[in-house]
Amino acid sequence: MHCTVVEYSGWKEGYPCGYCASAQGKVSIGMWAHSMTVQDYQDLIDRGWRRSGKYVYKPIMNQTCCPQYTIRCRPLHFQPSKSHKKVLKKMLKFLAKGDSSKVAGDEEPMDSHREDALACSFVLKNESDISQSELKPLSVEETERVETDDNNEEEEMKKEVTMKKVESEPPQTCVDKDSAGSSERSDSAKLVHTTPKPGKGADLSKPPCRKAKDIRKERKLHKLLQNQPHTLEGSPSQVEPPVLLSQNSKSKANQPKSLEDFIFVSLPDDATHQLEVRLVPVSFEDPQFNSSFSQSATLFAKYQMAIHKDTPSECGEYEFTRFLCDSPLEAENPPSGPDCGYGSFHQQYWLDGKIIAVGVIDVLPYCVSSVYLYYDPDYTFLSLGVYSALREIAFTRQLHEKASELCYYYMGFYIHSCPKMRYKGQYRPSDLLCPETYVWVPIEQCLPTLEHSKYCRFNQDLKAVDEGCIKELGRVRVLHKRTVMPYCMYKKRRKGPSDEASVQQYASLVGQTCSERMLLFRS
Repeated sequence: MHCTVVEYSGWKEGYPCGYCASAQGKVSIGMWAHSMTVQDYQDLIDRGWRRSGKYVYKPIMNQTCCPQYTIRCRPLHFQPSKSHKKVLKKMLKFLAKGDSSKVAGDEEPMDSHREDALACSFVLKNESDISQSELKPLSVEETERVETDDNNEEEEMKKEVTMKKVESEPPQTCVDKDSAGSSERSDSAKLVHTTPKPGKGADLSKPPCRKAKDIRKERKLHKLLQNQPHTLEGSPSQVEPPVLLSQNSKSKANQPKSLEDFIFVSLPDDATHQLEVRLVPVSFEDPQFNSSFSQSATLFAKYQMAIHKDTPSECGEYEFTRFLCDSPLEAENPPSGPDCGYGSFHQQYWLDGKIIAVGVIDVLPYCVSSVYLYYDPDYTFLSLGVYSALREIAFTRQLHEKASELCYYYMGFYIHSCPKMRYKGQYRPSDLLCPETYVWVPIEQCLPTLEHSKYCRFNQDLKAVDEGCIKELGRVRVLHKRTVMPYCMYKKRRKGPSDEASVQQYASLVGQTCSERMLLFRS
């Protein structure tokens, strides 16, 4: 059974910023993830966290010099812009005829994930030295035996906690999609639902049952859904209507070409080049990953030295492995999930038998999360940063066909205070995460406030609070001496100075749900 084990590192401040060149402006909090489930990471990125290798960090938004807002695109409603179509046509022209001419105004922007991923690179030099044996919990029987010590006291505590939890849980509400200034929660923003009482609605902890009649209606309305502008529903339990994709169907004259119409168009038999995109699990046990590792690592070094001016010692195989191959995510392949399963992957772009670009992505329960991109500088004219983002959006739509809840594309962080990083907002429709209440707000509603202040609360409901905030510190799960126990029990056994302030800080940032699922390592 997969479980998340983290080692909290705490507050980091006064280190260089790659966005504004401040020498000591960055402020963040972080933890080492020795292992992590895809659901836990999904919950964490929906609270503003992000990973770099096995280090998971969260900017302190109201204190860091350049606030970094989590941004997601809604692929099911995405339509490529004029500039996106230029990039797609340029790729097709190159593949078909070998044309490598550069179109004016198509300069490749700074790649979207370099600063995100390396903002905390200083910690990679000080990786945790805890032995793996300490991180493995004892058997379930042993854990249960420890948790039942002092049984009477524990039973009383559980009753009290249960009563408080029931009293404190607010009723679930559905936000009217037409209400002015309304913000939305994704289905990934809430993961633990209260089971409704009989007669009070469907069980939101289970996926909705779809009738065959509704599916037929949906197909008939497909054309209308493509031509009409869409807005997201406010309810966290609602899933966006699926977009039915067909790689072989021809677009009608009265319909705009879809993303797939550009990407999956058939090339002529005498095409100059052949492009193949391969999805490879990030695992040294995978034959494809192993066989392409050396070529991929060499490409990474070439990219880092040419684009980011790294020295050879800064981008060797060891650095490549720790940065882009070491992932804490545990691969999962549930029957209801996508065919590729969940976990970390390298999406390799093979041109005429050699790798020219690699997109590092995480496939999670509700999204595809883009981690990093590196490419051959000799092919900069193809705007591979933009092209790969469009391919990843199309890939998300493809996965959605099998896994209906997987319907978002996370692009890392949006930094409005850094003009060169604003282009992420061009992939519409998209949303930004409110840094205080962790609800998603359409980017159009956020931009006016960001023009006046680099740090903003996007949720306009001043009474709204973080619904996932920590309510019971004693329920935080701790891994101590290979034994899993609630923090209230660990606190009694701990010798030495109190660590309650550190645990409180950790729990407040990961939220109640994650703090009760993940194991916080304590020595």
